[in-house]
Amino acid sequence: MAEEHYLTVILGGGPAGYPAAIRAAQLGQKVAVIERDKVGGVCLHRGCIPTKALLESAEVYHMASNSQDFGVTASEVSYSYPDIINRKTKIVDQLHKGIEFLLQSNNVTLIKGEGIATTSNSVTVSDGSETREIKYENLIIATGSRPKSLPELNIDGEHVLSSDHALSLDRVPKSIIIVGAGAVGVEFASLYNDLGVDVTIVELMPTLVPLEDRDVGQVLARSFVRRGIKVLTGTKTDPESLKIGEGQVQIDILQGEKRETISAEKVLVAVGREAILDSVKDLGLETERGYIKVGPNMRTNKQGVYAVGDAIGGYLLAHVATAEGHQAVEAIAGERTKPIDYNRVPRCTYCRPQIGSMGMSEQEAKDKGHSVKSARYSFQSHGRALIAGQTEGFAKVVSDEETGEILGVHIIGPSATELIAEAALGKYLEATSLELGLSIHAHPTLSEAVMEAALAVEGRPVHMVLPSARISARTLRKNELDTLG
Repeated sequence: MAEEHYLTVILGGGPAGYPAAIRAAQLGQKVAVIERDKVGGVCLHRGCIPTKALLESAEVYHMASNSQDFGVTASEVSYSYPDIINRKTKIVDQLHKGIEFLLQSNNVTLIKGEGIATTSNSVTVSDGSETREIKYENLIIATGSRPKSLPELNIDGEHVLSSDHALSLDRVPKSIIIVGAGAVGVEFASLYNDLGVDVTIVELMPTLVPLEDRDVGQVLARSFVRRGIKVLTGTKTDPESLKIGEGQVQIDILQGEKRETISAEKVLVAVGREAILDSVKDLGLETERGYIKVGPNMRTNKQGVYAVGDAIGGYLLAHVATAEGHQAVEAIAGERTKPIDYNRVPRCTYCRPQIGSMGMSEQEAKDKGHSVKSARYSFQSHGRALIAGQTEGFAKVVSDEETGEILGVHIIGPSATELIAEAALGKYLEATSLELGLSIHAHPTLSEAVMEAALAVEGRPVHMVLPSARISARTLRKNELDTLG
């Protein structure tokens, strides 16, 4: 058995692992990445990138089909799903090659094969033809996650799908039931609806995207219903009732005491993800709710072993995983590190309308004892949104009434996933809602919605009337009439 030695070995080459390896190399470490599949991980190959590529094609088709709204006539608009898939594949392949080039350019050793960490300071890697023992002084576990299922609901990849299976379909189904209305569920609902699929989305919680601000979930539900998506919130599925017939899947749903049978060609299970820890189960790591428990600088309970990304739970987001990977390798290098503030992490959902959020929802802020002030600015009368023909949604700023600290920003509407970056930077720089509002924004831009919401929190918006001002105006008019007799 060949034996090699590295200062840092990273188990997993996804958005937690490969950026950590590049940063480790920049800091002068001899580093290796062990990857059993392809570098880039789920995000690149079965998650972020491919789903957003499909969503982009679906939105182009939607825009072309509704081009008459812009005074443009486009006849015989259609789409080819195989061509959409080919475009997605080309994008993924290009980015995959780019990551391999980056690793090579930074002198990171990429070891392809199944890595199993069974003893302290070594990982055994097998690629099917040979086995190698990789020695390390520091191990970073970045093994990622996989789609979670529901008890007794068998995901067979043909009739009942995970998001992985949905991305590999060679055609769109005629109808689909989506179980779960988190980010994955609502993105696929939006995608399939734009492509003409009959979509039903089932969510146990009272609103769609239940981890977002309640106002966001309510607006998204109204938008989905207008588009023809059947939205069933506060609804349970009964996995034991699942029946698979010829070309149809049936399942019972329960809304309170009411039971109903619904059917579709496919069922997509989108109820979250679980950590992949098979390759490190013999290390004796402390876990919590199925995820590795970490302390400062991503350290586990084992000396020299760190864990990052989806393996540790929290926000299962690529950009969070990257930040955690960087923190781990900087701690190994002896760099001065600062704990990650998860309250300033931007969270993005790419359905239509898009969702971008950061920090606490209004209810969360109240539950944590803050004296809260908040305001919303609607895209409905917003100049740039009207020009774009996308007027659904709002920008909402939640701040502390006493200090003006920005506690949360929630956007649903056009380009929300881009607009939220401003809020994240403001939070990072400890800006107040007033400072966010007083920052000069170009006109006409969508970003003005964030400015107006921030100013509205402070009671001084320009392009909206506050509820209190409406009351004052009504009172003034009544007083004027009284004066006139």
